[in-house]
Amino acid sequence: MTTVQNAHRITGEDEALALAADLAAQFAEEAAARDAGRLLPHEQVQALATSGLLALGVPVEHGGIDVRTETLAEVFRLLAEGDPSIAQIPHSHYTFLEVLRRQGTPAQREFFYSEVLAGRQFANAQSERGTKAIDIDDTSLVKEGGDFVVDGRKFYSTGALFADWIAVRATLPGTTTPSGKPAKAVAYLPRTAPGLSIVDDWDGMGQKTTASGTVVLDAVRVPAFHVVPFSPIFDTPTTYGSQAQILHAALDAGISSSALSEGVRQARRARPYFEAGVADAVDDPLLIQLAGEAAVSVRSATALVREGARSVDAARRELTEQSAAIASIDAAAAKVAAARASLEASSVLFELGGTRSASETSNLSRYWRDARTHTLHDPSRWKIQHIGRWTLSGTVPPRHGLL
Repeated sequence: MTTVQNAHRITGEDEALALAADLAAQFAEEAAARDAGRLLPHEQVQALATSGLLALGVPVEHGGIDVRTETLAEVFRLLAEGDPSIAQIPHSHYTFLEVLRRQGTPAQREFFYSEVLAGRQFANAQSERGTKAIDIDDTSLVKEGGDFVVDGRKFYSTGALFADWIAVRATLPGTTTPSGKPAKAVAYLPRTAPGLSIVDDWDGMGQKTTASGTVVLDAVRVPAFHVVPFSPIFDTPTTYGSQAQILHAALDAGISSSALSEGVRQARRARPYFEAGVADAVDDPLLIQLAGEAAVSVRSATALVREGARSVDAARRELTEQSAAIASIDAAAAKVAAARASLEASSVLFELGGTRSASETSNLSRYWRDARTHTLHDPSRWKIQHIGRWTLSGTVPPRHGLL
């Protein structure tokens, strides 16, 4: 849990990018050791909160600088170059600030944005096990007097152990959306709320230090002031999903860039294969080919992330069904490309480095494990389907948080 009293106030986008690059370099120094020992990055998350980078999305009227999505995506990409686990932690922080932006009352936005400016961190409690689909929530917010009570169990709650506020997605019994589905809301709960506990049981093979454990909710009382409608976000065109997805894509792009850079370092230390007939491994024509192919994938992914982020920004400036659809499709294309690049670069790393790069001591497998774990978050195969339909027939993609 963060204990920031006075977070730094960032005054411009250039400063934000410089701070992100500096923190990424610091985070990279012990990333391998943290992964190997599953040492949770409490100090690093504290530094992230103190830096002011958690407040980049606060609107100007509430004291923030409300950076462009393009800048925010680059911040995430830079942080992921340093340590993908740490970069993953603030993703839900920004996602649930978007819920407040779109559905919060003026008083709610004023209160929670002031928390963010002070360095407070938000984390998610969304996913559940045992339901028929990932978009179904058995957890319910039950009206009791003027407030609510919530019971439930949430999994994959990234960053919850570090957070000051837990955003819990839940169903509102007896209410439905225009399409007839159960209506949902988000309850913003203080980390210390009676009946709320967090279990550190995340055992993923990658992104080991995201603290994506379980949130247990046992008759937690929720003031009505802390409840924000969620379902109405998708009643009209929105960039809620495309912004969340472009930040995921930025994470994968950061992993791909970092993995390729590590592969280059390993190649410069490797012995050349005797059949190449060269003095240095970097002059092996077959390794040159591998490095070139990987570089094209990484550069393409990075460019598509920037293009997708610009589309999100364009849609935010002038939101229509068409602009929202373009933002979703462009973000989906970036996500597919970045997922592929992260897996390719983190695998080619070992071809470039040779046998010694597979040493457990070096722990270079963390690049592939982080990439493989993160790219499972939401399937690329469905993004390709929506891109194909849009390309062939102009079919507008569905509105949900994963596109």
